[in-house]
Amino acid sequence: MPVTEKERDILARTIWGEARGETSAGQVAVAWTIRNRVFDGKERSWWGEGYAGVCQKPFQFSCWNKTDPNYQFLIGVKQIPFRELAQCRVVADQVIDGKVPDPTGGATHYYAIAMKTPPAWAAKAKQTLKLGGHVFFKDVP
Repeated sequence: MPVTEKERDILARTIWGEARGETSAGQVAVAWTIRNRVFDGKERSWWGEGYAGVCQKPFQFSCWNKTDPNYQFLIGVKQIPFRELAQCRVVADQVIDGKVPDPTGGATHYYAIAMKTPPAWAAKAKQTLKLGGHVFFKDVP
């Protein structure tokens, strides 16, 4: 499936909103989680269609919630620092183009370790990776 520049931009902004404080490896893991949702093998996926549809599906990536402080940056009202967004664009391109392997083992979920209590869904999923400030999971068949 061809990926538009808009989709690449939305993925890069999502990486920034969700993982700007992470290493490049942590950003790659977040991007792969999104890619795994895009390519879940279903014709009409619950996650949404394409990178934009997955990233911007309501309540899936908190940085796109209108009440999130990152939202104003993601929609361009406030400016993301150039170098930070450029790094996220590189990661987005590498993941979209398959130039880096999936470190998450097929994860479709993650949460920030900083959360006091893991989300309820984590009890029903298999942990695949702990990297930086995130823990990654995939559904148990």
